[in-house]
This record gives sequence, structure tokens and C-alpha cells, in this order.
Amino acid sequence: MKDGELTGRLLVATPMLVDPNFDRSVVLVLDHDADGTLGVVVNRPTSVPVREVLPDWADLADPLPVVFQGGPVALDSVLGLAELRSIKATEQDPVGWRRVYGDLGLIDLDTPPEKLAAQISAFRIYAGYAGWSAGQLERELRSGAWYVVDNAPGDAFTLDPEHSWRSVLRRQRNDLALMSTYPDDPGLN
Repeated sequence: MKDGELTGRLLVATPMLVDPNFDRSVVLVLDHDADGTLGVVVNRPTSVPVREVLPDWADLADPLPVVFQGGPVALDSVLGLAELRSIKATEQDPVGWRRVYGDLGLIDLDTPPEKLAAQISAFRIYAGYAGWSAGQLERELRSGAWYVVDNAPGDAFTLDPEHSWRSVLRRQRNDLALMSTYPDDPGLN
């Protein structure tokens, strides 16, 4: 795959992916280049309130103000993902926000929240991230571990993350829609 080709897209775990870190996960790819791939799992909310981790940012995390587990790497670090209100590609990105794809970007959490609050339409905090070294994700794609689909508005900030795996697959226009009905335990089928 070409550098950046996966950036802004979703990786949806196939039923064949047995790694418990990624079982039925939906990963938003934040960066993909020759050095590797970085993303966050968008459908793993924790019970930890954002207020306990980053109290200054908690109000912006409404209406689902919990920390999400972004992946198995660096669980002691946090990433802030924000969608801004209609920033044109020709406009300069606001200080403290780095564009990833479209209106989605990463927040520098050292920036005072009030500098960005008026521009943020959606915000989420992730503990850890999903990471792949150079070529690792491409090998996993060839082995059938992931489906690659387009990101739709709201995927990164869904209010129903527990059902994201099924809903993302269900909206596909091909045989992937059928995968949304795949049972949690095929042995019980």
C-alpha cells in the first residue's frame, strides 16, 4: 500500500482475527507510511471518566465522557482526537490541533482547552494506541485479519461504540454487510 493510503480509513477486525486486543474492533488509522501504521480502536470505552485523567478536557468529551482504550500499545499515554467545525483544507490548522484526515485531527493536550473549545464539534480521549511496524499491517491484511472500509461521519465519535463493529459492516455495499450477522460464538450456531 502507498504511504497515507490507509490514513483516515477504518480497519475492521475479521472474525478470523483471534488476538483478544482486537476482537471485533474498529480501528481508525491516524497515520500510515513506510515506517508503519498508527491508529486508535474507536469501539472500546472504559469505565474511567475523562474527568479523572484530564479534568480540564472533560466537558469537551460529552456526551460520552469516558476514556477509550485506543489499543494495546502505551496504555499509560493518552491521545486526544477531535473533529473541528468545518475547517477548509486551505485554512491554517488551529494551534494545538494537527489534521489527520478531513476535519479529524489530534489535539496537543498541553494546549489550554479554551483555545480550541469553540471549534471542536466532537472530542474523545484514548489511552494507548494500536501500532504496526513497517510492513506488519500489510502482512495482516494479506492474511485476511482486517477489512479496510471508508470512515463515515461519526464513526470515530459514535455514541454506541459497543455496536460499531456490526454497524460499520452492515452499511457496506457488498458481502461485508453479511459479516455483520456473524455470531459472537460460531460454535453455538
